[in-house]
Amino acid sequence: MADEAVVAVAKAEVEMQIRGLMMDPVTNMPIIVLKDVASEAVLPIWVGMFEANAIALELEKRATPRPMTHDLLRNIARGLNGRVERVVVSEMRQDTFFAVIWLEQAGEMVAVDARPSDAIALALRSDCPIYVAQEVLERSRQVSDGAGNINADELRRWLENLNDDEMGRYKM
Repeated sequence: MADEAVVAVAKAEVEMQIRGLMMDPVTNMPIIVLKDVASEAVLPIWVGMFEANAIALELEKRATPRPMTHDLLRNIARGLNGRVERVVVSEMRQDTFFAVIWLEQAGEMVAVDARPSDAIALALRSDCPIYVAQEVLERSRQVSDGAGNINADELRRWLENLNDDEMGRYKM
């Protein structure tokens, strides 16, 4: 029965990849744009400047002279013979995203609560997949559908159709 529960949860998650990191032209805040690997669906997640910088450094494969926070977390997991297996943007409450980092250590899976930006930064450093709960994707569409004078379909189409130059590299 436990295996069935794991399979049911996995089916309720959508594998995503980072499509880009860009600045929101309205709020001037960084946005991580996640894209469904099997479709054109996207999920924008607004993050802070420091978190965006941590993600940008890893996307650009730029080394720092000393370990940054997410490098430290990866190193601690490795030092304890653990491995980051996956990260999941698992929930959306009051327009705030929540994530879970799944770590494997000595054959046990451990779930750690995290901000999506931290989970994604760690996933990049750990070379593990990023997932979003299907419910989160559906809920984010509903929230954006009710976003006042912003046309959610136009915003989603705009994000889906951005080319690589428009996504660009994130500059701090």
